[in-house]
Amino acid sequence: MADPLDKATSKAPATLGEGCLSRYDPDDLSPEDGTEFPGAAELWEQLQGDSDDAVGGA
Repeated sequence: MADPLDKATSKAPATLGEGCLSRYDPDDLSPEDGTEFPGAAELWEQLQGDSDDAVGGA
């Protein structure tokens, strides 16, 4: 019987290390493995501002 996971259409990149030290192999990564998020910096600033308001607003 064939492995049902062989039907998966995506696969994780190769990893280096084990356990807590496990990380993706940079030599196995390509631009196709990443994601574009041009608004990340703006979102981070917005979320940091919301956190400051919550801390000081008690």
